[in-house]
Amino acid sequence: MFRGSILAGAVMLAAFGGATAAHAQGVFTLSSPAFKDGERIPTKSAGSNKSNPNCVGENVSPALNWSNPPEGTKSFALLMFDPEGRPPGGVSHWVAYGIPASVKGFAEGEVSKPSDKYVGGESTMKLATYSGPCTPPGAPHHYTFTLIATDLEPAALKPGMTRDEVIKALDGHAKGATGLIGTFSKP
Repeated sequence: MFRGSILAGAVMLAAFGGATAAHAQGVFTLSSPAFKDGERIPTKSAGSNKSNPNCVGENVSPALNWSNPPEGTKSFALLMFDPEGRPPGGVSHWVAYGIPASVKGFAEGEVSKPSDKYVGGESTMKLATYSGPCTPPGAPHHYTFTLIATDLEPAALKPGMTRDEVIKALDGHAKGATGLIGTFSKP
């Protein structure tokens, strides 16, 4: 029995050691100091549309950071999507692309307004900038931030593209992707 435990421990160590080694070699990751993957987005990052009672925040975009993009990355696209919003199609909260490979993240509040660090697409709300959650009371929604590394030059895509148009334009140009999920519900 003791010997079986050693074998099981060795298998576990090898499994976790492999993950650590892969991370040490540079796994493409997206993170935020404002919330951890799967945790609640801060209220100040929620939407601030005063005509919508579900918008209870200040629309301050959370800081986002990324590291270890795939070799050959020339630009990034960053999409924020709520699959549970407005069934059956979901809500696209932010569409950004043409982010130069030299950019490693955005500071808190930086993408709540236009920036020369990204090309603004068109969200469901017809905005080219970050639009925070306006989740109704009840179960939390899952806000997926997807960062896509591309082989496209930053100016390759025209401004104002929707999420679906960007996804179609990136077909055959994506080098890799990583994501971060934040949850939110009206407090």
